[in-house]
Amino acid sequence: MSPVRRPPPPAPLHLPRLAQGMAGQWVQLPGSAARVLGLTGRVEDTRPGSLVCLSGEVVVDLPTGDFVRLRTGETFRVGEGSWQALATAAETVLLHLPES
Repeated sequence: MSPVRRPPPPAPLHLPRLAQGMAGQWVQLPGSAARVLGLTGRVEDTRPGSLVCLSGEVVVDLPTGDFVRLRTGETFRVGEGSWQALATAAETVLLHLPES
């Protein structure tokens, strides 16, 4: 009996590289509601969920008038309402995990 040949597993996604390849635009991850963004300026959104700073540093302006600063590896849950994110370091990448 000859061994069964299986296709190789798919290559892993490098999220910061994926986001920087389409900098300034949200990129949805395949098969998921999660999305990444290479920040090139200020971005505004209204979708609640968790923001994860994958690289760089970002200031998130909250609808309450408060703000939070995220550094690489930090996360924050944004709630309902309009929030804005602004990179304060080069090559900042955000991961957004929307609430279902």
